[in-house]
Amino acid sequence: MTETDILIVEDDKDIATVLGDFLRAKGYVVSIASDGKKALALYERYGARLLILDLMLPGVEGLEVLNHIRKESNTPVLIASAKNSKEDKLDGLMAGADDYIEKPYDIDILLAKIDGIFKRRYAKDRMENGDICLDREGQSVYYRGQKIDVTVKEYELLRLLMENRGKVLSKEFLFREIWGADSESEMQTLTVHIKWLRSKLERNPGKPEHILTVWGVGYKFQ
Repeated sequence: MTETDILIVEDDKDIATVLGDFLRAKGYVVSIASDGKKALALYERYGARLLILDLMLPGVEGLEVLNHIRKESNTPVLIASAKNSKEDKLDGLMAGADDYIEKPYDIDILLAKIDGIFKRRYAKDRMENGDICLDREGQSVYYRGQKIDVTVKEYELLRLLMENRGKVLSKEFLFREIWGADSESEMQTLTVHIKWLRSKLERNPGKPEHILTVWGVGYKFQ
């Protein structure tokens, strides 16, 4: 199992499944725990960049999970609970939650809150574009939420293209930046690596949507 982006702690299987599917479609790596004890075990083993935490859980309750997390880290926690009194919200926020949303919630609002937390906390570490997510910290690439095996050169090439999204980068520039001006490799190496990236990250590599060829010049990421 790869490192978790979001750990959903929710005892309602249907809610957890639907939310997990939405988040994976957004490019997040998701784990699900149906109770507090399992949540803490998953967190201890795989970590998480964000917890979406229900308060009413069997066994170890949500606030206990939050208190345990806060003793060890400042991992963002978003409480999603049917407990909607002012006191409940204050208890959660005072215990260290980053945000609170009432059930039943609008999925678009929840996703906006999640994206906001990631942008505020991890904007420098992640670049996302549609189905593609590049994690600088882990030097990893994800496509539709699944980690993709890429070589060091493929990762560096994709990173350079994504950092210059919308800009046309010449073949000479890309080759020099990735392989070095004194490299003994042929320029064809760049073409081959572009082809490999497209095979891994495009729905139709023959008609790419993201890694585009600008004929006579080079490539751009769109």
